[in-house]
Amino acid sequence: MNSLRLLILPGSVRAGALSGRLAASAANLAPACGMQPRLFDLRALALPLYDGDLEAAQGVPAGALALRAALIDSDAVLVVTPEYNGFPTPLVINAFDWLSRIPAGEQPAGLAVTANKPVALLSSSPGALGGLRAMNALRQYLQMAFAMLVIPQQYALGRAHEAFDEQGALRDPRAAQGVQGVLDALAGLARALQKD
Repeated sequence: MNSLRLLILPGSVRAGALSGRLAASAANLAPACGMQPRLFDLRALALPLYDGDLEAAQGVPAGALALRAALIDSDAVLVVTPEYNGFPTPLVINAFDWLSRIPAGEQPAGLAVTANKPVALLSSSPGALGGLRAMNALRQYLQMAFAMLVIPQQYALGRAHEAFDEQGALRDPRAAQGVQGVLDALAGLARALQKD
């Protein structure tokens, strides 16, 4: 069985970010279902806040093209988001907003690389809901604006500040099983799409 290329997008890249730790845990679990993970730093894209005047004057930034290239080179995507006031982080939304501005004249267009791309969502929060509201908002955004195939399986890690051991692994085996279940479902969809 060929290994699937999994692009992992942590929604926060600050030092010690809970979503970053959850993304790293998912990366460690991904090979068990035949996926080769690639952790991707959205902050390294150095994307300015989306601004139509800036786009008109300077075009689409190189960082948006780098994100497009990473998506082209992936069979599936895992987005791991924290919750900021009930919503996904501006880091994630801004990156995808810029991606959507890559015009059709530049093949492939930004929206062309996202259409029918299999995606899974994880979230984390110190609160009991584990970022569930942000994850649901992100699901709607990626499905409606980008035509991505967001699988129904998802996992919200509540009390995430207590969830990891000193090595960064999930303390609770049920949490690891929850993440693994999401990855298994994502791999299943990605493989089914490759057969079509």
